[in-house]
Amino acid sequence: MTDPSSTDSVAAELLDETVELTREAGRLTLRWFDDHELSVRRKDDGSPVTDADKAAESFLREVLAKRFPDDGVVGEEYPEEQGTSGRTWIIDPIDGTRSFIRGVPLYTTLLAMIDHHSPAIGVAAVPGLDEAVWAGRGLGCYHNGRRCRVSSQGDLGRSYLSASGFEWWPEGIFDRVSQSGARMRTWGDGYGYVLVATGRVEAMIDPGLNLWDIAPMLVIIPEAGGRITQWNGSTTPSSGDWLATNGAIHNELLTCLRGN
Repeated sequence: MTDPSSTDSVAAELLDETVELTREAGRLTLRWFDDHELSVRRKDDGSPVTDADKAAESFLREVLAKRFPDDGVVGEEYPEEQGTSGRTWIIDPIDGTRSFIRGVPLYTTLLAMIDHHSPAIGVAAVPGLDEAVWAGRGLGCYHNGRRCRVSSQGDLGRSYLSASGFEWWPEGIFDRVSQSGARMRTWGDGYGYVLVATGRVEAMIDPGLNLWDIAPMLVIIPEAGGRITQWNGSTTPSSGDWLATNGAIHNELLTCLRGN
């Protein structure tokens, strides 16, 4: 990933359009939210999927195809569509489907765009809370329309760390992180990154992600003044184990994760 300040800013109008599109897709999911008769199916990898996931991604794909027919699209629920423009849209219609199924409103609808420079646009809508965070390369990060920034806390022992859960953490990491004195919470999935970008927690620790889980955060976190890398230090947009922080505790927390 390239430093957002080193490449051309994206058009503010395109960012605004993407925000509204993502929020509209998120509102669509509310038709199924907290429905006790919701049908839940299992994909080949064992993860759950619902009609809400399918409907929100279909909606986004249809609109993107009409507005940007030359762009590629990658999403969680349907096959990749190749483009010719050098731009690719990345969709996660419901990040946190397990939360969605149980009526917990901390799930997110995610949409990102990567161009030939780097990650360019990222939006994380939280429809259950009527909340959203978004950013465009060179345009800053916004929370419900107001500029937002990460926390300035530089003491790991006084920091709050979020995670989607601890059952996916490799052996030994939980003990090392807990021994740092940091307060660990499970306000996870996409919402954990929303909390980092708005300064409400200092870090989000997230192993085992797919590209659609992380793509918007590669714009949101840097534009909010934070830092986001894989645990091995890479910033390449890809599947992997990711860490997002306010920047001040990043290296120390990476040391805990790596055990060195």
